[in-house]
Amino acid sequence: MEKSRGRTGRRRRRKHLKSFMDGVNCSHKLEYIKLKKWLKERGFEDSNLRPAEFWETGRGLMATKALQAGDLVISLPEKCLLTTGTVLSSCLGGYIEKWKPPVSPLLALCTFLIAEKHAGEKSPWKPYLDVLPKTYTCPACLDHDVINLLPKPLKQKAQEQKMMMQELFRSSRAFFSSLQPLFADNTGTIFNYSALEWAWCTVNTRTIYMKHPHRECFSLEPDVYALAPYLDLLNHSPNVQVKAAFNERTRSYEIQTNSQWKKYQEVFICYGPHDNQRLLLEYGFVAMDNPHSSVYVSAETLLKYFSPLDKQRKAKVAILKDHDFLENLTFGWDGPSWRLLTALKVLSLGADEFACWRRTLLGDVPSARNEQQALDTAAKICQFLIEETQHVLLQISQLKRDKENLKTHLALVEMLRSEDLKILQKSAEILCNLNLPTA
Repeated sequence: MEKSRGRTGRRRRRKHLKSFMDGVNCSHKLEYIKLKKWLKERGFEDSNLRPAEFWETGRGLMATKALQAGDLVISLPEKCLLTTGTVLSSCLGGYIEKWKPPVSPLLALCTFLIAEKHAGEKSPWKPYLDVLPKTYTCPACLDHDVINLLPKPLKQKAQEQKMMMQELFRSSRAFFSSLQPLFADNTGTIFNYSALEWAWCTVNTRTIYMKHPHRECFSLEPDVYALAPYLDLLNHSPNVQVKAAFNERTRSYEIQTNSQWKKYQEVFICYGPHDNQRLLLEYGFVAMDNPHSSVYVSAETLLKYFSPLDKQRKAKVAILKDHDFLENLTFGWDGPSWRLLTALKVLSLGADEFACWRRTLLGDVPSARNEQQALDTAAKICQFLIEETQHVLLQISQLKRDKENLKTHLALVEMLRSEDLKILQKSAEILCNLNLPTA
């Protein structure tokens, strides 16, 4: 009797563990009930997916039945999509049409989101707004202390994103003020910096690509955004393939899977073959074991390993710059990239080999000595980046103890740097094997 009770207990534990790994169904939560009702009123019926909380990815959508490659995962009617057309048909439309210089499609969507969020219960979009994230982890939202811990090329782009956000706010204040007749409260209070930051991140991280014809009332920036309620709960995986497009015949945005999904599994889509730095910059997250990920080598780091006494150094750097070989130099899961090794070969050219620089750029090996020097230097750079990454990871763990308020942001950078470390260690191993003397 005792034994069978133990087996039943184990079975129950396994079942509980399995459901925990699969994800916890959230469709009974009031916000999702209201969202599904709101979508149903707009013609959306869904039997394939349900909202759930997953251990690794957080909130996502779970398959309610097995899905085969070629199956339609979701078909969201046009009425459910939030586009610049939605904005122009709202009370904001007349103000946008009159404003000069014209606002961008992106700013129009941001303005609409802020206005609807402020309207609260009165907003017809409230069921959707209620399930949107309250905060984001895009670089524009990160604290300066956190941005300083990012790898150099990403750090620069993060600072640029923050400055762009500040400039957008500064340049939009007069337009926001022109909307005062629509609001009882002061527009300066409604359209404040943090409201714009939230709206910008919502548009930047959650929209689907959907081309709209240019309208005279907008600036010349491309009008390619659509917010897709419910569909935007699908998380990204670099290992899946989907077909996604607006179907002109059904007037719906449709996603077809090229992968298979078991019942209760999380269903993923792919935002594109992006590395982790781009995912963090554009979407505010990092993908574990991302096959597209790589670690970037800055020109500054690269040139540290070549003597300033080399009389041809300036000419070599100029050649690399002219042929765009000082950027996108990387280490990946399969070792140093061809571009990085090519740049290293050019910088390693001896005085008697310098005339061969064109052939070297095209992939020729000038000499065994040149190739060996390039591999040795790649190994040194890799080791330097490993030590730098380990040092930053140590800083992060100390900051996590000292700055409780930055824990979420620090955990994100920690994840990025840990993935970088794995890639660099793999590259170091590959370079070590390449440098082993053959018997």
